[in-house]
Amino acid sequence: MQSRTRISALWPFAPYVLVSLVHVIALATGSALTTPTKALLMPFLAIPVILDWRRLAPRGAAVLLLAALFFSWLGDEAGLFFPFAPELPLMLGFFGIAHVAYITLFLRHLRIRPLPLWTLVYVIWWLLMILVLGPHTGSLLGAVGAYGVILAGTAATSARCRPLVAWGGVFFLASDSILAFRLFLSEVMPGWTSPAVMVTYTLGQGLIVAGALLSLQRQRADAQAGLAEVRV
Repeated sequence: MQSRTRISALWPFAPYVLVSLVHVIALATGSALTTPTKALLMPFLAIPVILDWRRLAPRGAAVLLLAALFFSWLGDEAGLFFPFAPELPLMLGFFGIAHVAYITLFLRHLRIRPLPLWTLVYVIWWLLMILVLGPHTGSLLGAVGAYGVILAGTAATSARCRPLVAWGGVFFLASDSILAFRLFLSEVMPGWTSPAVMVTYTLGQGLIVAGALLSLQRQRADAQAGLAEVRV
């Protein structure tokens, strides 16, 4: 029974997993499917959240989760949706909002442990990124530095949650790290790092959503069990 429940819980993620695989392969092979499949990533990842809407509590947590996915989608498609504006600043802005939504979700609704000491590595990561990439960012240094702080905050606060969420934070940070090198030091980055950005990105987002849904469902189940004991 328990295994059937777990399998049924995974089915809503099937469209996201499939489109992620197609997108990464398309990106690696230079296929025309790259653009449409990227646009489908976040909408498909929202499917499990929408299907579980009635079982998620508190409702504010579900709203934060959907907000993070929505602004991630705008960040993914900034160049397509806003062709009249500079793409990179828009990407940083939209993803920055998405990360703030994630951080709020992790701190208010998903934390299960104190901040681990090992998360100090994210401070070192930020310092190294600024040291190496800073001279190449030009007028975007301030925006890149601020975004790095928020990104490190997402990774650090995710470490206070269940392992699925924590690993999601690690992969998300890895994705943006590779992307940053591709943007500002493109001449030293091999071609395979382009699909690597999306492999780590889709893994990170997927693990965060899966872990968040699992946590919220268990919290509601525990609350209902506690309410039933009180009534008895």
